[in-house]
Amino acid sequence: MIDVEVVDALGGERVDRTVALLTGLSRAQVSELVAAGVVSIDGRRVSARSTRLETGQRLRVAWERDEDEVVVEGDASVILDVVFEDDDVIVLDKPADLVVHPGAGSERTTLVHGLVARYPEVRDVGEAGRPGVVHRLDRHTSGLMVVARRESAYRALVDQLAARDVTRRYVTLVWGELEAAAGLVDAPLGRSRQSPTRRAVRADGKEARTRYQVRARYERPVPLSLLWCWLETGRTHQIRAHLRAIGHPVVGDERYDGRRDEVVALGRPFLHAAELAFEHPADGRPMRFESALPAELEAVLHALGPAPDALGRTAP
Repeated sequence: MIDVEVVDALGGERVDRTVALLTGLSRAQVSELVAAGVVSIDGRRVSARSTRLETGQRLRVAWERDEDEVVVEGDASVILDVVFEDDDVIVLDKPADLVVHPGAGSERTTLVHGLVARYPEVRDVGEAGRPGVVHRLDRHTSGLMVVARRESAYRALVDQLAARDVTRRYVTLVWGELEAAAGLVDAPLGRSRQSPTRRAVRADGKEARTRYQVRARYERPVPLSLLWCWLETGRTHQIRAHLRAIGHPVVGDERYDGRRDEVVALGRPFLHAAELAFEHPADGRPMRFESALPAELEAVLHALGPAPDALGRTAP
């Protein structure tokens, strides 16, 4: 559904060109929408696609996106940090604040727009709207992810994920001190009834399993724990929702009650995909990659000082 007020920049534009701009559809597809009577201006059905818009009018398109219609155009302005590439796969180190694929509120300048610009062959790999993407990272999560460059590689990697043969290790800093040095959160996740953009533990949710290991404990300014986490499943916001559910939200994670700038000032969740390992989809050889903490996360640990209880980790 498109329901917008016509701003000055669109005043005088043809309705078909504007709808194409807003939806990503071709002009021919927009003509079909006009003919179907689903395009209206100020409540009145548009009968001619050449109709000109006026500033302040209300443009409405009663249309839901069909994923099969999504076409991602390349955008060379999206900078990609490529760790490894060959004819089958691309391993990327994604920065925080970069959305992986188009979605609600993020239609352009996503990671896949940069992929299509640099590797146009990925257009025909995987799912529509997220070409080549085998697994994704949340917008504010940084770190490693693998992209398939051809369909055979995509299917092989998806199968490895389903079989839990892909290692994905994350580093995170959480509030409080966990009682056990290691553990497993095995709790189904679904949409939160209070907030549909969050995930919560629900009996009717999808299976979700997160393993964790405490790597360091800090006492000041408040108790904090540095964890390694491994995904056994790949649900949306899984680590963030699971850690909040056990009373230890991720530092800096505003959505899951972990942002407390008066104690630790961090404008993003302290969550980084630090290790990725899988079998190469073409020849089966083991592939393993590591990514260092970004500077803003390392700075947080440096400010905390040496961990009095560092378990297998060199104190900063």
